[in-house]
Amino acid sequence: MDVQARIERALERALSYAAGNNGQPKQLVEAMRYSVFPGGARVRPRLCLAVAYSCGDPAPEASDAAAAAIELLHCASLVHDDMPCFDNADLRRGKPTVHEAFGEPLALLAGDALIVLAFETIARECALVPERIGPLISTLGRSVGMPYGIVAGQAWESEPEIVLEDYHRAKTTALFSCATTAGAIAAGSDPQVWYGVGDELGNAYQVADDLRDAVSTESELGKPIGQDERNCRPNAVSELGIEGALARLVGHVQAAVDAIPPCPGSAQLEQLIKSEAKRLRPKSLAQHAA
Repeated sequence: MDVQARIERALERALSYAAGNNGQPKQLVEAMRYSVFPGGARVRPRLCLAVAYSCGDPAPEASDAAAAAIELLHCASLVHDDMPCFDNADLRRGKPTVHEAFGEPLALLAGDALIVLAFETIARECALVPERIGPLISTLGRSVGMPYGIVAGQAWESEPEIVLEDYHRAKTTALFSCATTAGAIAAGSDPQVWYGVGDELGNAYQVADDLRDAVSTESELGKPIGQDERNCRPNAVSELGIEGALARLVGHVQAAVDAIPPCPGSAQLEQLIKSEAKRLRPKSLAQHAA
């Protein structure tokens, strides 16, 4: 089974547990599925499985659970981020956002339910390797909670002054470093040697996101653009300019590649990182491709 199929199967399995035997309450079940399917590039779970594979992947049920949990947390963060109290976005992945399609109460509940489902998935699916449940839950918790996870990243937007590095590290990078370290934990390997790969790739992803928000089109991204300027948020483009942000993006991508420890799957992982960096580069800046 290929990586994409593994991810989709694990997500379907998780959502089936959330629906229960009768799929009730129906609207919340539908809102949760709408939040997850069809997905985006699934880069975080792909990264998780790539690291697990590079470590031998001796317990695929654990690495599948980790990959699914990470994507569930990511989807939850998008649901909440799009809500009127934050970005008030009406489009995500080329379709109406969850609160536009189902209303604010169900969007809030769907995001909350996906967060809970992520941790439940780890606890349920890792029964054959119980010694990995605690480390995986701890790793996921740090990536989404306080003081360095997604919640902290969202909270920075309510501060009178935003520390750009701390803001980006919590908002985006935390879940990427979680993906690489969780992949190693699921495979029974040392997670620390993989932290730098996720950290640098997360930094690259955030710079690319800043670039796309500044110069892409809504049709290209499938979501509103100009959000940083509209909400007066600091970003790599306003701080460094287009050329400076591009240079930083290239630097983070190369640093992510350089951080890959010696392993059997290093070539495939390097290809994943480079292909993802190419995908993220705005089309209008294709002439700058490195």
